[in-house]
Amino acid sequence: MKHLRALVMLVALVALVLLPGCTEPPRGIVLWHPYRGGEEAALKKVALRFEAERGVKVTVLAVPYEAYLAKLEAAIPRGNGPDVFVGPHNRLGEYLLHRIVAPVGDAVPDSDASLYEPVTVAAVTHEGARYAVPLASKCVALYYDPRLFPEPPRTLEALASRRGALGAGVWPLAYESQSAYYHSALLHAYGGKLFDEGRGERAEPSARGAGFAMTGEAAERSLEKARELVTTHVVPDEASGDLVKTLFTTGKVAAVISGPWLAGDLKDDVPYEVVPLPAISDVGPMRPYLTVDGVFMTPEGAKSEGARALARALGSVESARDRASIGKQVVATRSYWEGLATDDGALSMDAKRERKLLAAFHDASADAIPMPVSTAMNPVWVPAEQAIRKVLRGDASPKDALAEAKARYDDVMRAPPREPASPAPLVVVLGLALLAAAFAVVRRVRAPGFRRELLASKPAYKYVTHAAITIVVLVVLPLVAGAATSFFAGTRDDARFVGLANYVEILTARGKPLLSHGSFYLTLLVTVLWTVVNVALHVGIGLVLGIALARPVLRLRAFYRVLLIVPWAVPSYVTALAWKGMFHRQFGAVNAILGALGAEPISWFSKFSTAFAANVATNVWLGFPFMMVVVMGALTSISKDVLEAAEVDGATRWQAFRLVTLPLLRPTLLPAVVLGSVWTFNMFNVVFLVSGGEPDGTTDILVSEAYRWAFARNAQLGYAAAYAVIIFGLLALMSRVFGRIGGDAKEVGR
Repeated sequence: MKHLRALVMLVALVALVLLPGCTEPPRGIVLWHPYRGGEEAALKKVALRFEAERGVKVTVLAVPYEAYLAKLEAAIPRGNGPDVFVGPHNRLGEYLLHRIVAPVGDAVPDSDASLYEPVTVAAVTHEGARYAVPLASKCVALYYDPRLFPEPPRTLEALASRRGALGAGVWPLAYESQSAYYHSALLHAYGGKLFDEGRGERAEPSARGAGFAMTGEAAERSLEKARELVTTHVVPDEASGDLVKTLFTTGKVAAVISGPWLAGDLKDDVPYEVVPLPAISDVGPMRPYLTVDGVFMTPEGAKSEGARALARALGSVESARDRASIGKQVVATRSYWEGLATDDGALSMDAKRERKLLAAFHDASADAIPMPVSTAMNPVWVPAEQAIRKVLRGDASPKDALAEAKARYDDVMRAPPREPASPAPLVVVLGLALLAAAFAVVRRVRAPGFRRELLASKPAYKYVTHAAITIVVLVVLPLVAGAATSFFAGTRDDARFVGLANYVEILTARGKPLLSHGSFYLTLLVTVLWTVVNVALHVGIGLVLGIALARPVLRLRAFYRVLLIVPWAVPSYVTALAWKGMFHRQFGAVNAILGALGAEPISWFSKFSTAFAANVATNVWLGFPFMMVVVMGALTSISKDVLEAAEVDGATRWQAFRLVTLPLLRPTLLPAVVLGSVWTFNMFNVVFLVSGGEPDGTTDILVSEAYRWAFARNAQLGYAAAYAVIIFGLLALMSRVFGRIGGDAKEVGR
């Protein structure tokens, strides 16, 4: 009995310890968002108030915007994601495609829809169902300097009429004229549109009828107007977002088109007012794209009354006040704006200015057009911007440029085969590859001394096993997964086995001439030219500087070494962006130097030769220090006795260098050349950031072309993976060739 009582007490004690851990506490509501700063603070304040009122735990998690969509797509289907999340409405197509959202239901019933601006409700509504509670809207408007425009510019012609009357070097207007996003305001004014959403199914809005719509008379007239603004010097050419901001803050432009994000970058001493975009005389108002931030419900969250209540609270009038005052958001709640006129008497000057700014963007949103939600719109931007650049440079008429852009969009969006491909060709290819590998292994095993070498090296295996496992997990398996992906086409959720079809498409130039625009072979030629020119300059400059810095008679050698290594130490993307700015046609340092020498300024990215030269100049600046360091290190291994013997034999300096120094440097230089060739062959940063493939994608190399297929052309991951496998094969072949050359060089050295 005593033992039984002790056993019962032990079981009770174990239950008290283990049961609380087995029954998880209530999860509460999980809210994800990509906000920072004031927007995040306002969101947290609303969540804390809801938590206090309802007694429900709300976990608020900030996720970086760059990784936001990927994390949502990975977490929600596995039950590890949020119940509600904040995001832009234009990603609704991707949310639906991956089935990570559900209608918000009674979070925005019909009776409450009038609480929000109609345009914001329309933006989050798809095929009759509302998928988000509207929070805030974003669009572009006109910032202008009140010192130069006593009255707000009402028309584009009023802005253009001030050309020449604003002072030397001052433009009437600046905006990113080469951007399809900014050009869309002009396009919509003429009655055109960038994209036609078609009539897609709810789960896959990009599947039916959507397509490139920037064609016809309206689109052509909008491009003619944009070109007129550039050629008449109303707006500066090749203006980026940073350049627009710099020109406005320095008083070099009277008005700019930008969004609410620009106000955060303007200092207090920069006077400005904000009004909706001006109209085009005899045409109509410029109508920008509108993006609406909303609270979306996940499929599981939509089943929770508490999650729906949190969504309602986030979109309430009380929340709108916090998000407007703390987060500086252009809130979607109508009653907030209706009460502004009677609620600003006690505000400070800064608060009044901020409220006036938000009200201006709210007014601008009235004429804005909600961004389409279809995933088929993602591939529109690149061909549209290529057409805009061609017209602005005068390389093509609007009609021809738009027809070419439409053809490129249709080519990118060409549907993969619907019927599953036969695996027989793939099996044959893989079988031949495995047979060749087996033959090589058998040949190696039968080689004399193999067994003896294997037994001798057996103790060393335990020291390298962990490294081998790491290499397999981190390198080999991803390579195998990438190669396997190349046998599929379609989206990630609708992948279809197509066998070798992706490789056939690439190697046959998608049925077009082999050297047509964007074909694999043309891109390969550009890549080979890019690699050869860069590596030759890297080695040549590195060799000259390395030998010069190795001379003991050179003064300040240590200072020069540090100075010349700096380009290698600076991150490549920083250097690439700096060089891109220096090659700007109107404001770049390179053209400023050419102008000082009496030469005409060059539009560096309008021709292949100059754009390629700009890329090469940037990459040479980044690459020569590596070769210089290799040469300096290799020179220290060359015995002075050899050079002195050559001098005694009567060799000149050039003969000593050519016949003695250079052959002794070859075994060390060759591995560096191999590494430099591989790095340059895949030098994505410079090509993508400096020229961006301009003009018209002709300076793209294989790796940047693969990137575009993966991320800018409707996420055709299988096609991009096939590109990657081909690139890997080319680099493996190149390394093998260099290895044989290196072996021959060592034999010669012996």
